[in-house]
Amino acid sequence: MVRHGESVANVLGVIAGPKGCAGLSPHGIHQAEALRERLARTGEISSPAGSDPGNVAALPSGIVLQTSILPRAIETARILAPVLGVQQDAIEQDCGWCELHPGVADGLSLHELEDLYGAPDMIGNPDRPLAPGAESWTSFRSRVMSTIDRVVSSNAGAILVVVCHAGVIEASLLGLLGVAGASTRIGMRPANCSLTEWELSGSDHRWRLVRYNDAAHLA
Repeated sequence: MVRHGESVANVLGVIAGPKGCAGLSPHGIHQAEALRERLARTGEISSPAGSDPGNVAALPSGIVLQTSILPRAIETARILAPVLGVQQDAIEQDCGWCELHPGVADGLSLHELEDLYGAPDMIGNPDRPLAPGAESWTSFRSRVMSTIDRVVSSNAGAILVVVCHAGVIEASLLGLLGVAGASTRIGMRPANCSLTEWELSGSDHRWRLVRYNDAAHLA
């Protein structure tokens, strides 16, 4: 899982669904390029975990590159695609990887959201949608886990690289580590263009967290 680079919405403090997302900021482009250069140098995504980084022949069934449908994630994926050996037209877009769907709050500032619909309280009231037409924290977590199950089962044996969002990564941590409680928030916000890696064991079909928030290339 790769969190997208810094976005224009991040800088402006805008709630960015399909309407409010204006893509990557100039700094976000540099972040994605730094990750691309790291991957080209190390080959770490081209090889199974624990193997020789240069041994690309060990690749099980190739790399599948997916992204959410939001411009900031798509632009990040396009920057990374060449070093992963993925053609631009082979990048798969899936709305299941999107950040929490904001409904009518799409494009609003955080202050406007609070003025119109009240401050969100995803811990105290996880079933309350962010705004009319939006997801709640509970429904968002469920959607992310359903997406993981669906996509992983249809890409067995491949290395799946997903360019997504901070909320998606947090939901994956809660779901794949088996943290109970729909209102749980762990307060661990991954950096832009950081790597979070999961490994699925074939023998007992259990998930192992290999690394979280690896952003050494941005240091």
